[in-house]
Amino acid sequence: MAKLQAIRGMHDILMQDTPYWQYVEDIIKNILSQYGYQEIRIPIVEKTELFARSIGDETDIVSKEMYSFDDRNKTNITLRPEGTAGCVRAGIEHGLFHNQTQRLWYIGPMFRHERPQKGRQRQFHQIGVEAFGLKGPDIDAELIILCARIWKALKINNVRLEINSLGTSKSRSVYRKKLIDYFSANKDQLDDDSLVRLEQNPLRILDSKNPDMQSLINAAPTMSDHLDSESADHFTELKEILDTIGIDYDVNARLVRGLDYYGKTVFEWITEDLGAQGTICAGGRNDTLVEQHGAPPTPAVGFAIGLERLLELGDFDTVPGNHLPQIYMILEGEKTIEHGLKLAEKLRDQIKDIRIMTHCGGGSLKNQFKKADKSGAQFALVLGEDELEQETVSIKFLRSDKPQTTIPWIELTNFLSNNLSI
Repeated sequence: MAKLQAIRGMHDILMQDTPYWQYVEDIIKNILSQYGYQEIRIPIVEKTELFARSIGDETDIVSKEMYSFDDRNKTNITLRPEGTAGCVRAGIEHGLFHNQTQRLWYIGPMFRHERPQKGRQRQFHQIGVEAFGLKGPDIDAELIILCARIWKALKINNVRLEINSLGTSKSRSVYRKKLIDYFSANKDQLDDDSLVRLEQNPLRILDSKNPDMQSLINAAPTMSDHLDSESADHFTELKEILDTIGIDYDVNARLVRGLDYYGKTVFEWITEDLGAQGTICAGGRNDTLVEQHGAPPTPAVGFAIGLERLLELGDFDTVPGNHLPQIYMILEGEKTIEHGLKLAEKLRDQIKDIRIMTHCGGGSLKNQFKKADKSGAQFALVLGEDELEQETVSIKFLRSDKPQTTIPWIELTNFLSNNLSI
């Protein structure tokens, strides 16, 4: 029999690691709430045509990386490779964009079939943020400012912001022709991937990491020289807002992003602490995406944060221990089981958010104390037949040298309320 193991590039997150995930997620969710963003939960699976139309048939994601298959109804469906397309579909389907603005966020796994490496897996997790119905640079700036607050809250310091403008589709079309002419004249210097991109999406050549091509790319025409006046004004205003707020940034004329729906503002937050996979957050405007799916034109902007990469960077010395039980209830003797379970329920009713682990499975008193200590609890509550008869409970301090004490049941709630560290 073959060894039972997870699919390559898809990893379990075990119980000793989930508190760190919850800590990061809770901080980000709290900040999003502070800015008025609401959670939307979208399916993991969508029709393949949604992603092909949104992301672009010629992008690497659609052409090489998607997990697509026919279901039992012969409908071609895909595990979502990103969240924006599904968020747009949900907004159109449920009428969320008609004469409304929306500030939304979502969280969950995404799927791309690429070579697994540190910071890049086939199942990975993102928090995505999308704003719809707002066309000015102020909302672009708000999203960038929001990101900066997240980094500060997570104590992530070595991160920098790169921004660029890709203009409108019309100005981008003019620029595309300039790039085709330039790279076609230097075809002998292009690698295989860039030769394919030259035919399909020449802007993606600018994103090549091939060191042998960097001098060629650096000499290529820049989008900033071909921006339309509307996009140029939008970008100037964005930079002025960031300057006023005090957000540092670098303008990177080669920043293009890998998805076809981007236009005008694009941005990335980058760190040097993760090696090659240094982008921890990326986004930009996608003003034409809603219209591409048959709905009225709706301006939009958003970003996505890669949680695996964020967890690699975080300072977790301050992660609270609220995943651990505060109390481990030891039950000595068969007669104590039902009374112990009942007492634990009473405490949960009376003390908000108390965390009690009741011993199950029998065993000696010594063995139960070992499990109590290993659980990380602050106290062991011991309920034996003597305590049962006298309606008392013995309290063992597991994290201090205080002597064990015995108190009546009726005093237990008050004792724990005054002594537990939540």
